[in-house]
Amino acid sequence: MRKKVTKAIFPVAGLGTRFLPATKSVPKEIMTLVDRPLIQYAIDEARAAGIKEFIFVTARGKSALEDYFDYAPNLERELRKKGKQDLLEVLETTYMDSGAIAYIRQHRAKGLGHAVWCARRLIANEPFAVILPDDVIAANEPCLKQMVEAYEETGGSMVAAMEVPRDKTSTYGVLDIKEDMGSLVAVKGMVEKPSPEQAPSNLAVIGRYILTPNVLRSLNKQESGAGGEIQLTDAIAKEVEQGNDVYGFRFRGQRFDCGSKAGFLQATIAFALARPELRDELNTYLRAMRTAEKAAE
Repeated sequence: MRKKVTKAIFPVAGLGTRFLPATKSVPKEIMTLVDRPLIQYAIDEARAAGIKEFIFVTARGKSALEDYFDYAPNLERELRKKGKQDLLEVLETTYMDSGAIAYIRQHRAKGLGHAVWCARRLIANEPFAVILPDDVIAANEPCLKQMVEAYEETGGSMVAAMEVPRDKTSTYGVLDIKEDMGSLVAVKGMVEKPSPEQAPSNLAVIGRYILTPNVLRSLNKQESGAGGEIQLTDAIAKEVEQGNDVYGFRFRGQRFDCGSKAGFLQATIAFALARPELRDELNTYLRAMRTAEKAAE
């Protein structure tokens, strides 16, 4: 019987330099889309997929991230005193049970593959998920839940994938397709950040993975790839070379690159418009802006 995916790694050791000066004192993962931090969206998605153990690969300066998931007895007491049950329910979603969450330090920035490798002893011999909080996905059914359901049918390793413009392939890992089956794609290779001319397709890997423990064994070799970093894409590609199944999964939903300022702003607007209590006022403001722009032309 195939083992269930109950563990997830969250690589959150990055410095977030594209968001300076905010990230000088605030971890990027705590920055909010509307009123929820990026990391809360990732945790909620993992919970919906059946994840029970949450492994954070962190670095110096990330203590606020750890505090976010801790209990806040003084705040809870004040909310109870004032009868703010709705806010108490919101607060409840930020708590993590003792033993459900673990923190591993990545002492040197050596790439995503290295960050995942840092958590190897907590994974042991089980399949596991990797979630990059920078990639926020708006979907009726959470992306990782879609992938777990597909994985239960296929086994092997699986990466979330989406079509990107050919001239953008140099910023992604790109799939070399063996067989296109619609939502699933059998993979015969992966290339990290290829030029548009060298890209085998325009189907790019984004920040959701379900991986076998064999990927960690490949990462044990600590081999450098593109940019001199230890690339997770290279370790997954070795699975194909060894004759193991690797699939790309076209998820249903919209992905926002919240590692960029433009993507973060787009996500903020999209998630705000999805909130009934904010939609009308925000739409009114956006229409007024468009009217003012046309008048100024």
